[in-house]
Amino acid sequence: MQKLQHSHALPIEKILPDVQAALARGSNLVVQAPPGSGKTTLLPLGLPGQDWAGGGRIIVLEPRRLAARLAARRMADLLGESVGETVGYRVRLDSRVGPKTRIELNTDGVFLRRLQRDPELKGIVAVLFDECHERGLESDLALALCLESQAALRPDLRLVAMSATLDAAPFAALMGGCPVVTGEGQSFPVETRWRPLAPQARLEAGVAEAVHTGLSETEGDMLVFLPGVGEIRRVEALLTDGRLPATVDVVPLYGDLPGEKQDSALQPAPAGRRKVVLSTAIAESSLTIEGVRVVVDAGYMRQPVFSPATGMSRLETVRVSQASADQRRGRAGRLGPGICYRLWAEAAHGGLVKFTPPEIAVADLAPLALDLAAWGARDAAALPWLDAPPAAALGHARELLQDLGAIDEGGAITAHGRAMAALPLHPRLAHMVIRGHALGLGGLACALAALLGERDIARSGAGQPRDADLRWRLEIVIGEGERDSAPHGLRVDMNAVKQIRRLAADWRRQIGAERHSGGTDEAGILVALAYPDRIARQRSAGSFLLSNGRGARLDPQDVLARASWLAVAEVGGVQADARVFLAAPLTEAELEAHFADRIAERDVVEWDERSQAVLARRQRRLGALVLREKPLSNPPRETIRTAIIAAIRKGGPNALPWTPGLRQWQARVRLLRGHLPAAAGWPEMDDAALAARLEDWLAPYLDGVTKLSQLAGIDLHAALTHQLDYTQQKLLDAEAPTHWRVPTGSNITIAYDQGDQPVLAVRLQEMFGCADTPAIAGGRVKLVLHLLSPARRPLQVTSDLAGFWQSSYRAVRAEMRGQYPKHPWPDDPLAAQPTTRAKPRPRG
Repeated sequence: MQKLQHSHALPIEKILPDVQAALARGSNLVVQAPPGSGKTTLLPLGLPGQDWAGGGRIIVLEPRRLAARLAARRMADLLGESVGETVGYRVRLDSRVGPKTRIELNTDGVFLRRLQRDPELKGIVAVLFDECHERGLESDLALALCLESQAALRPDLRLVAMSATLDAAPFAALMGGCPVVTGEGQSFPVETRWRPLAPQARLEAGVAEAVHTGLSETEGDMLVFLPGVGEIRRVEALLTDGRLPATVDVVPLYGDLPGEKQDSALQPAPAGRRKVVLSTAIAESSLTIEGVRVVVDAGYMRQPVFSPATGMSRLETVRVSQASADQRRGRAGRLGPGICYRLWAEAAHGGLVKFTPPEIAVADLAPLALDLAAWGARDAAALPWLDAPPAAALGHARELLQDLGAIDEGGAITAHGRAMAALPLHPRLAHMVIRGHALGLGGLACALAALLGERDIARSGAGQPRDADLRWRLEIVIGEGERDSAPHGLRVDMNAVKQIRRLAADWRRQIGAERHSGGTDEAGILVALAYPDRIARQRSAGSFLLSNGRGARLDPQDVLARASWLAVAEVGGVQADARVFLAAPLTEAELEAHFADRIAERDVVEWDERSQAVLARRQRRLGALVLREKPLSNPPRETIRTAIIAAIRKGGPNALPWTPGLRQWQARVRLLRGHLPAAAGWPEMDDAALAARLEDWLAPYLDGVTKLSQLAGIDLHAALTHQLDYTQQKLLDAEAPTHWRVPTGSNITIAYDQGDQPVLAVRLQEMFGCADTPAIAGGRVKLVLHLLSPARRPLQVTSDLAGFWQSSYRAVRAEMRGQYPKHPWPDDPLAAQPTTRAKPRPRG
C-alpha cells in the first residue's frame, strides 16, 4: 500500500494481504467487514499496485452521491493529494477526475450509463460494489451486467462485493463460488436504551423528547434517524423552539441538501458545542460523522413501492429491518463507547424483518426494463441475479416502454428507446424531453423533467393547503431570480430551485436545446407525454377520472379543481380516488393535436345504472376518457343482449322474474342431478351456474329487452325448462313430482326448497294405513314428513314413518285426543281408515 498520511491503523489493514492474494488468484471476491473497518477507503487504496491492476482504473460504486464525494475526499486526504488526482469521483452534476486518476468513485446510476456505452469497460481493471447489502435496484443491475460482461468479454475484470452486514453466501455463489474474506471491525460498546413511543404519540414529538433526554444524559454529538425530509423539518422546528441549550446546533442531513450543508453536518462540532444531526437513512452506512456518540433511532424508513395494478409508485413509511437498526446503532460506537435510544419496545425488536427487502422486489421496474433492452437482454431470467425481477412488474414495465415507443413488440429497443436510455432520467421523463424537444419545447421539457425528478420546491406550513399547479413552479425554475414566495403564501426552497436549474441546464446540453424563455402554458401537454395514462377529465369540482380508469381528487379550493382537463404528474394514496399532488391543465384541442394516434372511435353498448337501461353511443375515447359521444341508432342485437346479461349478473338472482313455482322447479332439478346417475346429464341449476351461462339459456329470450323493468315480461319458465330435453322433463315429472298422492287420495304439494330433503306437510289422519315413508328419485330420497294436527300445526317431523307409528305416535295420540276429540286417534293407525274429516256426530 502506498504510504498514507494522517492515518491511524484500521482493521482492514489486517485482511488487506488476504484481499490482494485472493484477487491475484481469481477475478471475484466478497469482503465482509463491519462499519468503521476502513473497507470503503483503505481497501481500494491497496489495489492499484497489484500486478493484475497494471495502469488501469479501479471503480468504487457507492449508492449515494454524498458517500462517493466523502470517500473520495477521505482517500485523497490519506494520500496527501487533492480530489481529482489519484482519487476522483463522478456523480450526477459533479465530476472530479484527471489523467492520473486510478481510483474513481461512481454512483450506481452514473456507472450504469458508462457500462451501457462501453460493455467492455476499457481501461477499467476492477469494480468494487460498496454497501451492496442495501440491494438497490441499480446496484443489483450493475452487478448482473458486470458479471455477464466478465463472462463474455472481460474474464480479467475483477469484481468485489463489499459490505458490513450482507449475507455473504448468496453473493459468493452468484459470483462463481468466489472466496469470502471477513475482517474485524473497529467499534466500541454501545448501550441500548429502549424508549417506546406512546400509542397515540406523534412520531416527531416523541423524537424531540428523546433528543432532549439524550442531551441531558449523555455527551458528544447526536445522530437522529428519521423516515424522511418532512419529519426532519418538523423535528427541527420542535427543537429550535428555545428549549435547547444555546451550545447545541441542530443540522439536517439528506440527499437533496446542498453539498456545503451536507459537509457542515458531517464535520465535528466546534469545541464547546454539541451537534444534533437529523438524518434520513443516508447516514446508515458508508458515512462516518465525526463526533457522534449518541444515536436516536425513530425506527422507520421510506420505501418506494410500485403497484402493477395501478401503474403508480408511492413512498411508504415502513419499519426498519433488524439489519438496518443494527447499522444505525453501530454509528454510536465508531469513535468510542456510545448510547443508542430506540423508540420502540425491546419485545417488539424480534418482530422486525431481518433484512430490508431488495428494491428490485418492490420498485417501479421501467428504468430497469429500459436498461435491459439497451443491453440487448430480452430474457431477464438469463442474467445472473441475486433476486430476479418479478415477472408481473417487469411485464408492466415493458408494456409502458412499448406504449412510449421505446421497444417494439418483440422487446427490442428502438432508436427512440436508445435516445431515452442515453438520458439519466426515468423513461417517462426521457420520452417527454425527447418528444418535447421535437415540438420546440426542449428547454421547457428539461426544466419540467428536473422539477418532477426532484423534491417539490413548495414548502407549506401545518394546515396550509398545497397548491398542485406545476405552472408557477416552472415559472420560478425557468426564471433567473431568487423568488422565494409562491401562491397561497407557500414558501419556495431556493436551494432546490438552484439544483433543478443545474439539472435542466445539463440535460439541455445533452439534447442541444435552448433555454426556455416563454410561458408555461404548454406544461400540460408535456406532462401528458410523460404520463399518458394520467390524463384526467373533470367529473365534478375536484373530482377527476384518469385515462387509466382510476379516480383522482383535488382539494376543491385548489386552482386546478375546476379545470376541465388535467395532466397529472404525481398522485398518491391507496383509496379509490388517488390524491393529486402535481398537475397542469390542458385542453381537448391539445389532446386531439398530440394524441391523435391514441384516440379511438368506437361504438359502446353498455348498461347504464342511472337509467337502468341499455345505452348505445358512438364515442371518441382516450383510454377510459370520453372526449365526445352521440347516440347510436340500431346497435347490433347481440351487443344489447350482452349489456343486459351483464346487468343481470350484476343485479344477482333477483334481477330475473322468479316465481315460487320456478324456484320449486329449480330445486327439483338440483335434487335429481344429485341423486340420479350422472349419465342422465342433468345440468347445474343453482344460481351461480345459471349466471355463468346466461348467454346459453337466457339470451334467446331477451329480444326487445333494453330496460331492467322489461325483464318481468320474459318467459322465464320456458327459458329454464328448455334446458332439459324431452326425456329429462318426463323423468323430472316422474321422479321429482310436484305433488304426492296420500292414502286419502289428496294430492299434497311437495316442498323442495326447505332444505336438503323435500318436505311433505300432511295432516296425520290422512296417513293412516301408510306403513312406509314415501320416497322419490327412484326410491333414493325419502320425503321428510311434517305430520300436522287437524289445525295444521306440526306434531312430528320424521323421515321414518314406520318408526313413528311404533313409538312416538302413542305420545302424540295421548296429548292430541283431548285437544281434538272430534277427530280419530285410533289405537292401531295402520289398520285405521285414512280420513280428512272429523268423526260423524252421533244421532240424538
